[in-house]
Amino acid sequence: MKTKIITALMISAFSLIGFSQNVEFEAANFKDDKEGLKKATDAIKKGDEYYTLANEAIFQVQDPGLNYQLALLEYMTAQKFNAKNAELNFKIGVCYANSTDPFKSISYLNEAQKLDPACDPFMDYYYGYALQLENKFDDALKSYQNFENNYKKADNFAKFVSLRKSECKAAKGYIANPIRAWVDNVEELNTEFDDFAPSITTDGSEIVMTSNRPNGHTPNAAGGYDKDIYTSTLSDGKWSKPKQVKGSVNSTADDVSNNLSYDGTRMLIHRENEGQYDIYESKLSGLDWGNPTQMHFQISSNKANEKFASYSHDGWSIYFGRDNDSRANGFDIMYSAMQSKLQKDYMAATMVSAVNTKFNDGPIYMHIDGETMYIASQGHESIGGYDIFVSKKVAGQWTKPVNMGYPINTPYDDFFFASTANGKFAYIASNRAGGKGSYDIYKVTFWGPEKAPMTDVEDYLLASLAYPIKDASVEGTVEVNKKSFTVFKGITVDAMTKKPVEAMIEITDNATGKVIETFTTNSATGKFIITLASGKNYGIAVKAEGYLFHSENFDIPTGAADNLVNKVIELKNIAIGSKIALRNIFFDTGKSTLRPESNAELDRLMKLMKDVPGLKIEISGHTDNTGSASLNETLSQSRAEAVVSYLTSKGISGSRMTAKGYGSSKPIATNATDDGRQQNRRTEFEIKGN
Repeated sequence: MKTKIITALMISAFSLIGFSQNVEFEAANFKDDKEGLKKATDAIKKGDEYYTLANEAIFQVQDPGLNYQLALLEYMTAQKFNAKNAELNFKIGVCYANSTDPFKSISYLNEAQKLDPACDPFMDYYYGYALQLENKFDDALKSYQNFENNYKKADNFAKFVSLRKSECKAAKGYIANPIRAWVDNVEELNTEFDDFAPSITTDGSEIVMTSNRPNGHTPNAAGGYDKDIYTSTLSDGKWSKPKQVKGSVNSTADDVSNNLSYDGTRMLIHRENEGQYDIYESKLSGLDWGNPTQMHFQISSNKANEKFASYSHDGWSIYFGRDNDSRANGFDIMYSAMQSKLQKDYMAATMVSAVNTKFNDGPIYMHIDGETMYIASQGHESIGGYDIFVSKKVAGQWTKPVNMGYPINTPYDDFFFASTANGKFAYIASNRAGGKGSYDIYKVTFWGPEKAPMTDVEDYLLASLAYPIKDASVEGTVEVNKKSFTVFKGITVDAMTKKPVEAMIEITDNATGKVIETFTTNSATGKFIITLASGKNYGIAVKAEGYLFHSENFDIPTGAADNLVNKVIELKNIAIGSKIALRNIFFDTGKSTLRPESNAELDRLMKLMKDVPGLKIEISGHTDNTGSASLNETLSQSRAEAVVSYLTSKGISGSRMTAKGYGSSKPIATNATDDGRQQNRRTEFEIKGN
């Protein structure tokens, strides 16, 4: 008898464990806590008001704003009094599913399913979503199919079901065949709050980002903080602690970073303005970002929201996202081109039809190659949520976007994309499980097809999911940009004090003699950065008030190993004894005939002589040690005289100039190497009087 009782109790216990009991918010279940019941039901009533508004917005592919967050606050209050109500768990799960923390929805939706699978007509849909987030794609498909079988309304929601089903089918293939890329959480940039919208300089040394971490602003109605823009610098492989950007970029509203110009001196942002989002531009002056100015009305209209803009590779166009109430398709990618850079007069915005879907499209990132567009989209062949896609410009038209694959994309939101010029690294934002919370910033390292797989890190996390590295023969590869670019960066300083100097830099294509870029270095730091096409010889001229100009030329070979030229340019004061090498003066081999591409350099020297009328100089010619000393001396003398002759023809008095050929007697580098000999073959001028 005793055994039977124990057995019955065990069966009863197991029954309670295996089958949860749905507890309704009714007086019978709150006999000892009527006040708690009232608080709970009041909270649910308030939450339902926000919940309805949020659902309506999602249904129309619109931004639900704070409504899900506000509903969640009320529902969590009710949850304290009764954690076993199916409908409440379901609604909490839906709120989290539409938040930046979707993985938090899984436990609540699972609980709702256990308590009462029929608690809401949308149960199968959202339960399928929970299964999808857990990579249980076959089970998710069954749940979506159940929903589809029972949901017979002919309305807008059918496209969401179709989208989820296609996501699951696509995810199975992409996750089974990952691309060769690492995706790592950049822990030093992230917090438990939303950290997203990364944009970097082309050398990858500076990043701007957006975060709603506590920032001194008054919390909003949902207890969160307005979004501000932050910056961080890379040093010894680590990012510094993000700090709010200096200047007047951040306001008391939401300010979101969009895109840095390739030289890091201009930044596109979007900001809330009386309930509407518009695009603004800020410019860097010294260490401070200036007050953002609203973009031209063709970009920031007064009839729609505009977000997530990107500069084109040449600066002539702006690509951006715009919503349109008449289509109910969320944000579409648009672009507008300037008619005149001087007037900054933009043409009417045009839709980039090939890259848009019935769902939200954007943010967008335009690669410096001018032929590659990276798009975040909820449509196309997404694995889940937002995925990052690539479109190529072919014959003037953008191609259908292609999914970048797993582990860059996951069943969670994966969006934003900011790449270095060489295409080796990129930064994205994602709310995948395993991060610090909400949206985090991740670094993507592209292996490429040539790198052998590592064998000692099989447990390394690719994104948020452990996936052993497979043999290179079965793994996909990532196509990086085929154009070869080199980042030319540096700093301009005073040669004596080593303090930064603001200077104007002129870059010339020595093959054509065409000036391809003119810019000014930072007034506070002297820094500059520019991206140049590889496979060319460039001339650089640096000018600053009170200093002699600096010039040199350099080759950037195609396929350079590091794709980076980093220079410290020392500028010399206009003082007796100062000596400058004229690196962009060219002669025919073995002759003293000036080549046409020398004219720009000679004209700079001419202008200096005219600007400082008391200046007297010596023009000197130098050679390497190849050939006889007497011939080298004669050649160098002839070349120095050719320079003096040119300047005389331009109106500079011959009495202010002397020509001297030193042959190979004054080397500045070894003659044992090609590079050294090239340095020794030079024309210089030295100040003899002022």
